[in-house]
Amino acid sequence: MTDINSRIAQFEKMAHDDPENDMAHFSLGSAYLQAKRGAEAARCFERCLELNPAMSKAYQLAGQAMIEAGWADRAVAMLNTGYTTAAARGDRMPMNAMADLLRSVGREPPNVTMSAAATASGNGAGAGPGGGGGGFICRRTGKPGTPLPAPPFKGPVGCWIHANISAETWRTWIGQGTKVINELRLDFSRDQDQDVYDQHMREYLGIDSDLYAELTDAKEKIAR
Repeated sequence: MTDINSRIAQFEKMAHDDPENDMAHFSLGSAYLQAKRGAEAARCFERCLELNPAMSKAYQLAGQAMIEAGWADRAVAMLNTGYTTAAARGDRMPMNAMADLLRSVGREPPNVTMSAAATASGNGAGAGPGGGGGGFICRRTGKPGTPLPAPPFKGPVGCWIHANISAETWRTWIGQGTKVINELRLDFSRDQDQDVYDQHMREYLGIDSDLYAELTDAKEKIAR
């Protein structure tokens, strides 16, 4: 895997070359956060949310970055908005993380009720192919879309994408992934380059480290 400074340089280039790409700013913010550059990370997440106000994870990481930068009041406002947004979408993991962040600065999360429809969507029930929820809602965009006809590849991550990501979003990722390959000059004959591509894909689709660990753990249990 590339070191953090190389990743920051890659994402800075992507955000500069494609300033309307929400995930370029999200990925750059994540890299800044990993490098303990909270103020820069917060600004990236704010730009990401200007472009995609439905991205629950961006609210969570923006709040975390603001706390690390010493901007507690801004963090509380960001996390309150994010908590409410995540509740409406049924994104339980970001909700729980934002509640913990709010409590870390002496605040309680907003008193909101997650609707039954959002809960079903957030658990992958009723939203994906074959679900009983009526319309397919893409977890990446929070918007109605067309379900993929089949998982794009084998394994639990492919199955999660099939159940949660619209065909429209997947096509957009294919275009973005081509940019990643070309800009980073990836060679899939090298395992580390495949890892870089896969990480970009997961970040683009909203498969954070907790969810990825959950999916891979499920795969290992099935294998045993």
